[in-house]
Amino acid sequence: MLGVSPASADPGSTSNQGSTSNLIYKKSVVGGTAGATLHPGDTVTYKNEVIHNGGVERYVTKIRDIPPAGFVYQSGSATGTGSGSSISQQADGSVLATCSGGCSFLGGGFVVKSGQSLNYTVTYKVPAAAPLGVFNSGMFFDVYTFGSTQGFNPANVNVEVVAPNVATTTTLSAPAQAVTGTPVDLTANVGPANSVGTVQFKDGGVNIGSPVAVSGGVATLSHTFDTVGSHSITAAFTAGPGFVSSTSTASAVTVAAPAVATTTDLAVPAAAVTGTAVDLTATVGPAGAVGTVQFKDGGVNIGAPVAVSGGTATLSHTFDTVGSRSITAEFVAGAGFVGSTSAAHAVEVSAPAVATTTDLAVPAAAVTGTAVDLTATVGPANSVGTVQFKDGGVDIGAPVAVSGGTATLSHTFDTVGSHSITAAFTAGAGFVDSVSAAQAVDVAAPAVATTTDLAVPASAVTGTAVDLTATVGPADAVGTVQFKDGGVNIGSPVAVSGGVATLSHTFDTVASHSITAEFVAGAGFVGSTSSAHAVEVSAPIVETSTILSAPADAKTGTSVDLTATVTPATATGSVQFKDGGVDIGAPVAVSGGTATLAHTFDTVASHSITAEFVAGAGFSGSTSAASVVDVTAPAADTTTVLSAPVDAKTGTSVDLTATVTPATATGSVQFKDGGVDIGAPVAVSGGTATLAHTFDTVAQHSITAVFSGGAGFNDSTSTASVVDVTAPAANDVETSTTLDTIGSVAKGDTVELKATVNPATANGTVQFKVAGVAVGSPVAVVDGVATASHTFADAGTFAVTAEFVGAEGFTNSAAAPQSVTVPGVTDPGDGTGSTGSLDGLGSLTSIFGS
Repeated sequence: MLGVSPASADPGSTSNQGSTSNLIYKKSVVGGTAGATLHPGDTVTYKNEVIHNGGVERYVTKIRDIPPAGFVYQSGSATGTGSGSSISQQADGSVLATCSGGCSFLGGGFVVKSGQSLNYTVTYKVPAAAPLGVFNSGMFFDVYTFGSTQGFNPANVNVEVVAPNVATTTTLSAPAQAVTGTPVDLTANVGPANSVGTVQFKDGGVNIGSPVAVSGGVATLSHTFDTVGSHSITAAFTAGPGFVSSTSTASAVTVAAPAVATTTDLAVPAAAVTGTAVDLTATVGPAGAVGTVQFKDGGVNIGAPVAVSGGTATLSHTFDTVGSRSITAEFVAGAGFVGSTSAAHAVEVSAPAVATTTDLAVPAAAVTGTAVDLTATVGPANSVGTVQFKDGGVDIGAPVAVSGGTATLSHTFDTVGSHSITAAFTAGAGFVDSVSAAQAVDVAAPAVATTTDLAVPASAVTGTAVDLTATVGPADAVGTVQFKDGGVNIGSPVAVSGGVATLSHTFDTVASHSITAEFVAGAGFVGSTSSAHAVEVSAPIVETSTILSAPADAKTGTSVDLTATVTPATATGSVQFKDGGVDIGAPVAVSGGTATLAHTFDTVASHSITAEFVAGAGFSGSTSAASVVDVTAPAADTTTVLSAPVDAKTGTSVDLTATVTPATATGSVQFKDGGVDIGAPVAVSGGTATLAHTFDTVAQHSITAVFSGGAGFNDSTSTASVVDVTAPAANDVETSTTLDTIGSVAKGDTVELKATVNPATANGTVQFKVAGVAVGSPVAVVDGVATASHTFADAGTFAVTAEFVGAEGFTNSAAAPQSVTVPGVTDPGDGTGSTGSLDGLGSLTSIFGS
């Protein structure tokens, strides 16, 4: 047999030798495009030596180099045996040298005397379609007077075929922020995902730790920054064989000082059994620390991080391997805390002896010289150990490790006959051995090569059947032919009869079609494929019809779909939609019989819409009947702002005021407390609606205002305002609040808002508001006065209020609202420029008292 086909093992040795009588024979890889590591299309040279080791001289009658399976001999490359030699390539791909001049009298061979050697070198090319992996080779030679051929095959002289170098890209994922002393993950994603190599993470061009191996296209480094500042992080991918190095763009990480230090203690059982869950508990101090705990076994994550609650995090974990496990708990801190890691605790894990079963899967038939898979499935799937495959009780190769419950051996049979195959599982700790039932594999000699020729018409018309005919040689070949169009199956396989298979086929697309015939061989024959033949397919002119689908109504400014359906659905071309005979946008390509245009009408009117189909080759054009779309103007959007007191007392009425924009909006406002209606809806007048309401429960009440728009206006809902309702105090000092007059200011001006609280000894804070929106935080009252600065960025008329929240012993109060006019705005509703009367805000003094 030829040198062995690819395997996934390491290339191993590139030379080997043996001996017979007083001769040493040796084979080695001596040259090539890239030594023992090759790419498809590279060349490799082997040297075969027969060395005389003293004693009687020898006559080598022939020497044969056996290349790896599929490698192509480079004609004229065989050298070293001298000018008196005859070189020929054998049917199995090996290259033979025999003596043709200056040969020995006896046997007519090459003369090899004491201290001399016969050298024979041959060069081969790796096929472009060669599979990737390790390839073996061999050599044989005959000696006059020896009773048998000498040498070895396989000779364990290996080369490895690898993929050509592939360009890569590297992207970096790093947190935008970090704190010193707390590890963060730096992750590099290398594409393609099968790239091999390492990633060196760098901070400002300086290496961070050691390179990290790429696995599944990802490399991650856990890194702890030790200096505060902005760090420029990059990831440099150093490629392994077959790939090109690449570097990510830089990512900035802003590193700050840590917050509160923490401690993490771990509680685990001293012993556990595989398959039985145990609790791993981490206690983090202080108890208010926020973050997650990552439990680890020997530094490897156990499941996902567990959130810390009340200072503890617990994970229920089932160990699946026997041994001493070193468990730690790593606290990953949230904002304001520093991460910490517990001391390691040992858990001694043992396992019960588990019974196993072994099932064997092998092909029912095989041929000599072609590898097949022998697969053993061991149950349960977590069983550890090895499987020894056997043929008639004799070991086949070395034992194969079980992974995920399976073990597979690629094996090539070299003898014809029925082979009885078994799989013997040798169990690791905690499991019991088992043996499969025997399976028979019938091994036959290789099949007969075939050729396939294809006959097709040079042209065809869609909708009209033509014959595709394949002729398979030899004529007695058995099997089926799968006809293909551009590599896609045409119908079902056709049985070969008398060396011929014919398919009647109707093309349905206009194009140049590349037709092939693939012979799928039956027993005793080898499959083959014809060369491709082109069939130019054209189509007859087909009549079409076009139907338009459009909405009966639409709004200006809102997109609607206009859809044309063209029959037949195979028609090719485009549709031009028209409004009153005028084109709407560009033509739309027809796909699957339809063309759709999203269109926004911009005029109020009745629009007459049509769809005109402009046909492609083989089809006629057509136009739809007109459809009328009645286009009207849309309703106006509104906004609703709620003004409610921050505090209130049970039993005392307060005003809830909703301001609706634009001020011309018609409709009503439903005030709600926690989603529950407060009274009946209030009609909007001049842009406002006010409800006097008395709270009867002490609590925080979430108040909203829901505007239901009248004709021409859309609904809107305010954001929620929280009113803190408390019981009235018996002896609180009454207060009053006044707001200094502001008047008119220019857009962009900054003004000082000033509130005066009486009596001047009153303690508390003032919250200034503009149009119901708080200006900054509450301002403390000092000597009866509170001030705040505010910039009026927009034009309009605004209500400014000041709400005094009294400290213990003082009542709340509010200033009467002040109107501030910022020139430059005109209300589109009535053209007066007015934003409505402040009267709609109600009496704020009634909220808190005078």
